[in-house]
Amino acid sequence: MEEIRCPNVDGFVLAVPKAKLDAYKKLAETGGAVWKEHGALAYVECVGDDVPYGELTSFPRAVQAKDDEVVIFSWVVYESRQSRDAVMAKVMADPRLKSDWETMPFDGKRMIFGGFQPFIEL
Repeated sequence: MEEIRCPNVDGFVLAVPKAKLDAYKKLAETGGAVWKEHGALAYVECVGDDVPYGELTSFPRAVQAKDDEVVIFSWVVYESRQSRDAVMAKVMADPRLKSDWETMPFDGKRMIFGGFQPFIEL
C-alpha cells in the first residue's frame, strides 16, 4: 500500500447566513493564517454550490441550514495526530481567534466537526 501523505485531517461543516458570508470569509482568512502559523499543512474553506436538501440525509440537513444560509465545508491537514493535537491546542489558545460566540457570523451549535485518519489517498 502506498504511504499516505496527509496523515490527519479535521473536517468541519456549518451553515452561514448569506448576509454574513463576507464576515465569515474574513474570519476564515484569519483562522487559516493562525492554523498554518501554528503548524497545519493545509487549510481549505469551501462554500456549497451543489448541496441539495436530501429526503433523509444531506449537508443542509446535518447543520439545519435555513433558506437564507449557505453550507460551508472545510478541512485542515496535519502531519500526524500528535501534530494535530499540538496545533489545535495552540489555535484554541490564540487570542486572534478568541471571539464571543454571540457575535460569530454563524451558529456554532449547528457546526459539525471531527478528526479523521485517512486510509486511502489516490
